[in-house]
Amino acid sequence: MAQIRNDDLIEYLLRLGDSTLVLGQRLSEWCGHAPAIEEDIALTNTALDLIGQARQLLTYAGELEGRGRDEDALAFLRDELEFRNVTLAEVDGGDFGRTVLRVFLFAAQQVAQWQALLGSSDARLAAIAEKSIKESRYHLRYAADWVVRLGDGTDESRRRMQDALDFLWPLVAELFESDAVEARLEGVAPASADLRDAWERLVLPVLAEATLKVPAEAVYTTRGKYGVHSEALGPLLAEMQFLQRAYPGGNW
Repeated sequence: MAQIRNDDLIEYLLRLGDSTLVLGQRLSEWCGHAPAIEEDIALTNTALDLIGQARQLLTYAGELEGRGRDEDALAFLRDELEFRNVTLAEVDGGDFGRTVLRVFLFAAQQVAQWQALLGSSDARLAAIAEKSIKESRYHLRYAADWVVRLGDGTDESRRRMQDALDFLWPLVAELFESDAVEARLEGVAPASADLRDAWERLVLPVLAEATLKVPAEAVYTTRGKYGVHSEALGPLLAEMQFLQRAYPGGNW
């Protein structure tokens, strides 16, 4: 087996870590704003789980990088173009229906990804996957329940969920785009394209039960994980990073 390059593994860890971090930040915006206290707590706990996953992944990336940057430096002191999160994680959450649908689509991909990473030749990455898959399975169950309740609910709730699916579906293709980085990580990380079948087995039956129509495939694939982001990421990072940048090196 060819020697694994540190820069490839760091890039992969940033893609995973940035995606969980950014979606965690998005979900934290619901704290105090969800339609019921149970959902407020559930979304906040999901955000905390994702940020916890990000911390493990970014810590590992920082150690491999060897430049003295810990998970906080990677989260708070990088600029927009340095982030490698998928676009699905960064776009505006919209209403509650779009939020839980986004969690559902993302969590299904995570479950497939963590499952594959359980067999990684990188013991630390496999250990992160072993812990994280339990959380992602819960996120998937929670969000799937809401997708069905709202999709197969009233005419209004179904219309809004279909609108949400039409908005988010074009962003899904990026989750399954493989590249040379993943090819060089054979044995360490799965090719994203190979996860699509497992993801569809988790997603399509739920969408069918929710009476939602799967949109046609998008003709354009977003490129957030290559640093090409939507206009939504800049304002999100400005809020997330403000305190650390205003008081650099501050601790409590």
